Amino acid sequence: MTAQHRAPDDQDEPALLRDQFRQLLRYRPLLATGVAIGLLGGGYLALGGEDTYTATGEVLVRSAISDPFAAGASADKGINIGSERQTAVSDTVGTLAAGTLLKAGDDVTANKLLAGLQVTNPPNTLALRFSYTGATPEQARARAEALAGAYLTHRKARTEDSIKNMSDGYRAQLDPLEEKRDLLEKQIGAGAADDVSSARANIIVAISELTRKISELKALDTTPGYLNKKPVAPTTPTGAGLPLLLGLGGVVGLALGLLLSWVRLVFDPAVRSTRELVHSLGAPLLGTLPRERAAAGSLLAIGRGGSRLAEEYRAVAFRLAYDPSFAESRRLLVTAPRGDSTAAAAAAANLSAAFAEMGRDVLLVEADLRTPSLADDLGSAAHEVRPPRWAGEEGDGPWPTGGRSNVDVPGSGAFALIPGTTVDNVPRALTSPSVGRIVAEADRPGVVVIVLAPPVLSYADAVALVDRVEGVMIVCDPREVHRGDLERIREIIGASGGSVLGALLHTGRSRLRGADRGAKSSRRRSTGRDGGRDGGGGGGRGGGGGGGAPATGADAPERTGDPAETLGLRSVTLPAARR
Repeated sequence: MTAQHRAPDDQDEPALLRDQFRQLLRYRPLLATGVAIGLLGGGYLALGGEDTYTATGEVLVRSAISDPFAAGASADKGINIGSERQTAVSDTVGTLAAGTLLKAGDDVTANKLLAGLQVTNPPNTLALRFSYTGATPEQARARAEALAGAYLTHRKARTEDSIKNMSDGYRAQLDPLEEKRDLLEKQIGAGAADDVSSARANIIVAISELTRKISELKALDTTPGYLNKKPVAPTTPTGAGLPLLLGLGGVVGLALGLLLSWVRLVFDPAVRSTRELVHSLGAPLLGTLPRERAAAGSLLAIGRGGSRLAEEYRAVAFRLAYDPSFAESRRLLVTAPRGDSTAAAAAAANLSAAFAEMGRDVLLVEADLRTPSLADDLGSAAHEVRPPRWAGEEGDGPWPTGGRSNVDVPGSGAFALIPGTTVDNVPRALTSPSVGRIVAEADRPGVVVIVLAPPVLSYADAVALVDRVEGVMIVCDPREVHRGDLERIREIIGASGGSVLGALLHTGRSRLRGADRGAKSSRRRSTGRDGGRDGGGGGGRGGGGGGGAPATGADAPERTGDPAETLGLRSVTLPAARR
């Protein structure tokens, strides 16, 4: 079993992702909160926001051309559609459109007008799409049409200004040539030489070329474009509807919930997975108890009918039985990390019953000497028997020599129980020679000794027993134990000379009995039930001769009508001479 505690390969990316996703799903309240926030936000945007309307018009841009019907004529020469898009959203166009709207009774500034405008260019076209979003359908239509018309007006004026400037330039070149031509004609009339006539001819050619260019400019078609799609008043509001906004809100809320869960996961000191538990504790996972309680009024699940809980305890017992470390010593210390040890007590009792089913002689020792309650929790299943002979010879105190009980496991057999007793000096009682004698009973073949200790991080009781018991099983709730606690437990037990055999997980099954257990402890303290145990070495439970497992050999008592003597449980004690 030494190789079973190794965690899966950290390089297994799919397994790590699945593990992390399962860890995030542990925080379902955060996920639900994120989704609820997203849905509320989507509903608020859908129902609480003001309705807006968008009207769209489309303008086809063209350049000035002399003969649009001539073969090979093209209206897209020299057009940079990106520059035209920037022109369409310029302040000049906004000012022109605001002036037009003012005449129609809509007083709006150019900046506010352009704030609701969006101009796009459909791919592979020379068209500009004017989309305006307004408070009302008519406002959106009127402003979209005004902006498209203002753009066409501005572009036409810009084209006409360019033609006028070019014509003026040509005219400025033409006037000096005409004056020089008139001068040369006067010289030719006065009988000038032939070279004057040649110069006059060249000037006439230049004048003709300039005149032709001016004529072509004046003949250009300066139409800037066409309003292919006239804006119309929309009939429905713009934007996503309620279903779409709720869906988007749910998706965004789920993402928010995952983010919150991830942050919570990062800063959560609790064990997040069995992988981390195995890594922190340095021991394998022996089993996980299902969400199921034992029969009402009983701590034992085994012997009370078939159940998943009983089968899980049996499986854990078989795993321990085949573990080389446990099979060599047959000693087991059962404890919890901290807090309530009710689950550890249930595990110790049921593992004792499971080993009894396997034909082992089992001795369960309750080493909780502060708030002992195992005998009361087992109830009528425990029957007091005579202690071994050497118990009366010990002078170390009432525990663990004060009494023994046989615990019936219906249909499975029985195991011996040494219940805990409140003492004044707990460390001295735990380190007494009688405790070593009891733990040493596991040296006999077929004998198993299980010791129930208080939480290892709450008291040092478990540490005081580790050097004698060696094998330790930790019973914990993975939702409450921290990774640092497990690492500390591993270090404490290792430094004390023991080893952690494994962990048994539960999910708070015994919480419902926690209050009952506290009430029993309070009643015992108030009525002085534990005083009988403290009254001497042989008084034990009920002030009689003390209980214990039936003995064999020289220590065997005569068989009587005691029901405990009919169970066939052999003694696991050793005579003083053999020690």
